[in-house]
Amino acid sequence: MFTLDGFQMVLDVLPAPARVEVVALGPADSAAMRALVERTKPGPFWERTHEMGRYVGVRDGDRLVAMAGERLRPPGATEISAVCTAPEARGRGLAAALVTDAAHAIAARGEQPFLHVAASNTGAIALYERLGFRVRQAVVFRGYRVPGQHR
Repeated sequence: MFTLDGFQMVLDVLPAPARVEVVALGPADSAAMRALVERTKPGPFWERTHEMGRYVGVRDGDRLVAMAGERLRPPGATEISAVCTAPEARGRGLAAALVTDAAHAIAARGEQPFLHVAASNTGAIALYERLGFRVRQAVVFRGYRVPGQHR
């Protein structure tokens, strides 16, 4: 079992659209998505997580260097999840562009964008606040392993 302090953040006002070329990701991108997640550790992302919603990314040539997507969908809202950027591509505004793109797609469906972030991830919190997200509430993430199951 693990526990991790964090925050749930919500977006009330959309930021200006991004100026980065964002591409839709699908089943053919699954291996590249998992490889990026393995390198960046944004949080839980399993083999079929990309099937939970719309995922978008940024490529450098043919290599996926950043992505974000949708996961949880409580009534009237959608979670932005798996926000990650390869270390060599950081500092170029890619995470901001992807979160902004995801937030616009969610809002276009009449839903409120929200996300979860570890309290220790101060860089991500600062980015999300610059984009207009605000802390809705503190949360504690808990993870458990099923006996006999390994990932």
